[in-house]
Amino acid sequence: MSSTLERHAVAVGELLVGEGPAVVIGRRVSLRAHQGRVDAREALGERATLVEPFSAADLPIVAERADAVVVGAAWTRDIPLVQAVCGLGLPVVVERRASASMEEWLGLADYCAAEGDGRVILCEGGHPDLGLMRAARAASGRPVLVDVSRDVGLSAAAVAAGADGLIVDAGPRQESTIGTYEGAGVADPVRGAARAFVRAEDLADGLVAQLDVGRKADAEAARRIAEEAVTIVGALLRHEAPATLPECREAIDRVDAALATLLERRVELAGIVQRLKPVGGFAGRDAGRERALVAEMARRAPTLGEDLLAPVMNAVIEAGLHLAEQRARE
Repeated sequence: MSSTLERHAVAVGELLVGEGPAVVIGRRVSLRAHQGRVDAREALGERATLVEPFSAADLPIVAERADAVVVGAAWTRDIPLVQAVCGLGLPVVVERRASASMEEWLGLADYCAAEGDGRVILCEGGHPDLGLMRAARAASGRPVLVDVSRDVGLSAAAVAAGADGLIVDAGPRQESTIGTYEGAGVADPVRGAARAFVRAEDLADGLVAQLDVGRKADAEAARRIAEEAVTIVGALLRHEAPATLPECREAIDRVDAALATLLERRVELAGIVQRLKPVGGFAGRDAGRERALVAEMARRAPTLGEDLLAPVMNAVIEAGLHLAEQRARE
């Protein structure tokens, strides 16, 4: 097993994987899908983010047009090809073979790092085991991508489990499933966190209709779902230390997006409370409960404390009450 516990970050084109916000990669090309029957130049076009070669003959064009090269799950034991891939001078994405243990996966990643320049990213695909992915990330210090192309509904759970990036490929492997987290191989606390913060069904609301329009709409909808998961869940769970003003503003935008999502949910719950209370509206406010609520929030946000949180929560509560009254009059 790898003993490299120092956290790594790997640049893939303009994306930094493993540090800062999680990323979404929208194009993975597998030349193996063509079994050598299509010229690599034709299959790749001008540029591709992640490319999986079919044979050593593909490597020159891969080196020219790919941002990173994939050691695919189907051929992790083809050591001569793995060795040749590592010599391209590109970041290497090591996909776990379905039956491979974490030790085997990390051992192959270490081999690729030694054969290349050290820029190695782990990848969990197919039907991802998010619990194993989380453990591998912690044990190795290497960034991890999760390919959610078969079930984009796993995006939120993958980010909650610690994924540094999501692959959303609209090619032949994409099934456009807006799924649940069951069977994802992720520990219950992580799955619970994903559900609490953002549900894939909620993210997909208003997008599902696009999934039948065609591949372009399918790709756009899937990517938007993945990006929402990266934004909302990432803002809540990923530590960021932006070094520049633009990076700081982007991080603030992600936190604000998460705040807006949670505020919308709180307002909906406040409306339900008004219908359940014997005395609703402003007359039914419970000052004692509100003080306890602020005290509990201050425990989680000690930097703000009760004095600063009290007016914020008062504004939130009043906004919910105003909306509840407005809806009652409609």
